[in-house]
Amino acid sequence: MQKDFVLEWRQKYAFNGMLLYVGSTVFICYLSFSLRFGGLEVPVWNALYWIILLFTAVNAIAKGFAQESRGRLLYYYSVVSPQGVILAKMIYNVALMLVLSLLCFGFYTIVIGNPVQDVGMFLVTIVLGAIGFASSLTMISGIAAKAANTGTLMAVLSFPVMVPMLLMLMKMSKNAIDGLDPSVSMDEALTLLAINMIVVTVSYILFPYLWRS
Repeated sequence: MQKDFVLEWRQKYAFNGMLLYVGSTVFICYLSFSLRFGGLEVPVWNALYWIILLFTAVNAIAKGFAQESRGRLLYYYSVVSPQGVILAKMIYNVALMLVLSLLCFGFYTIVIGNPVQDVGMFLVTIVLGAIGFASSLTMISGIAAKAANTGTLMAVLSFPVMVPMLLMLMKMSKNAIDGLDPSVSMDEALTLLAINMIVVTVSYILFPYLWRS
């Protein structure tokens, strides 16, 4: 974890590139919808936010294992356990996604507007989404890094995993936008929490077999 944070601090262009991606995407949405049609309808506002966040997550987390050289991976193999590697990558990516998600939400509301009535519940949804995206894509990144075409393979593998999670996140956020009671979203929240726990547990158990290859 310390290595990843120090590396990100030294190579600020990676994080700044993600911020530029988020900012430019939000601004393009503003130019395309708000200026032409006079604003966004609530379902479109909600869908665009999660689409931006999904592509941000894929771009931010894809480099997790792809940037590691074979020599460095061999060094990791000799000094740390595979469980330590995957947990460190997940924790780092969760922190990165939380920062990017909150910054995206802040900039999104400033530029396009904020129709959310229950901000607290919407923030809970963002946290669950950031954890789900980071944990799932970290393991997929580890699998894709073993292949030659990492970017394409990661996009293909992540699609069936992300779609069910994205549907539940959009439903929870729509409930928060409409100001419904939090109990209405409890089933989706518990399901997302269970999915996150399952992904972390499965990654903890199976990653050592991937690591040996």
